[in-house]
Amino acid sequence: MASSPKAGPGPDADDSSESIPLLNAPSSSGVNRRLYISHFLSTWNSRVFEFGAVLFIAAVFPRDLRPPSVYALLRAAAAIAFSPAVGRYVDAADRLEVVRFSIVVQRAVVVASCLGFWALMTMRGRTDVPAALRPLILLLLACFACVEKLCSIMNLVAVERDWVVVISKHTGSDLGLLNSQMRRIDLVCKLAGPLFIALLDGISTPMAIWLTLGTNAASAMVEYFAIAKVYKLVPALQVPRTSSSAADATLPGRPTSWARDLHNSVALYIHHPVFIPSFALSLLYFTVLNFAGQMVVYFLSVGYTSSQIGLVRTASVMFEVSATWLAPRAMRAVGPTRAALWFINWQAVCLVAVVAVFCGGTQLAAAGLAGGVIASRIGLWGFDLCVQILIQEEVDAATRGVFSAVEASLQNTFELCAYASTIVFASPQQFVVPVLLSALAVCAAAAAYARFVRIRRGHVLHVADFVVKMRGRRDALVWR
Repeated sequence: MASSPKAGPGPDADDSSESIPLLNAPSSSGVNRRLYISHFLSTWNSRVFEFGAVLFIAAVFPRDLRPPSVYALLRAAAAIAFSPAVGRYVDAADRLEVVRFSIVVQRAVVVASCLGFWALMTMRGRTDVPAALRPLILLLLACFACVEKLCSIMNLVAVERDWVVVISKHTGSDLGLLNSQMRRIDLVCKLAGPLFIALLDGISTPMAIWLTLGTNAASAMVEYFAIAKVYKLVPALQVPRTSSSAADATLPGRPTSWARDLHNSVALYIHHPVFIPSFALSLLYFTVLNFAGQMVVYFLSVGYTSSQIGLVRTASVMFEVSATWLAPRAMRAVGPTRAALWFINWQAVCLVAVVAVFCGGTQLAAAGLAGGVIASRIGLWGFDLCVQILIQEEVDAATRGVFSAVEASLQNTFELCAYASTIVFASPQQFVVPVLLSALAVCAAAAAYARFVRIRRGHVLHVADFVVKMRGRRDALVWR
């Protein structure tokens, strides 16, 4: 099976955790259940806080787009600049220490942020508050948001790109199915988390702030001990990684500057055999076709109601979740390399059709946009899961953190480019330009990945097999 760890080319052969025997391996159900609990709480709290912070800032600074824009910009900039350093820490430190640190610090800064938002709410409308105090608190909250984002990246890189691989090998779990379940949790939280906090904020913003604070404080211990139990049940996680010479240049503790460390991390990423699939996946973040803020604003401008947008968004997430079932089946049938090609081409075809309909300027342009984007989400998340398998199997254990963190930095960069496109082309009448740029990004990603397939397999399509099959069918017809 292609998604089996044994199917990989073997960079993990140097991983010292391979020396742990599979005899008396822990039950996969107990380990996986605790892993899912920890991952759900981490993802849920992150999604709720990320969306809730925007709502809280909007309540404190109504009719002013600058505060949420500065807040989001600083958060994304921190992810771009410091993700490689996070990756080096993930690779160098003890696995449990990394995840526990990410949980404790992330929950602490969210609690502190909620206290800051509550303080801003109490200052609203008061004339005895110094004029500079609110901007200073907002800047402090933006700093907290930067730390929260980096801890979120740390947790994701450590758990999804490293722990999951080790757990699958030493509990007998299928790596593709394990990835799919983790992604399913992500997508459910992506839909339900923002909806939950938005409904609560509609009732009372202070209530939403205090509930966010309470859930983060209460879930920290559950996350903390659930992940510790996983660590205890899987002895392979307790074995230190064996650093290769390539990894040594990027790990902390060496007399190199921050710029040199960054250069080494980026160089390792660019020269890795799975750079092209990772870059293609990152390029997909340059999009406004994702039912996020930019696309929602466009739909509102053309007459869609909030309820209609909510239904469309729900349909989109259902298609996304369906990819978590389709991708493992496709990988079992043809392997992750070819399955990824199918999924990225499906996404590209859907979005090319979207551009054709949307640029036509017909009355059905908005409906065609929604339908095409919904269909394309199967391709997006199917491709994501296939590429994740390639990265997990082919990136050496000693450099998984650095590789994945540079990838996260690149994804945030392309995401900022998408926001820049709607800043430059801000009118709903100009939304066609960001749509076109998004479709071009997907086509570029598909072309890049097709080149990777050609390099690896010597061809993109099985043309010879196709010709043989066609000749066989023609001969059969002639014989009849």
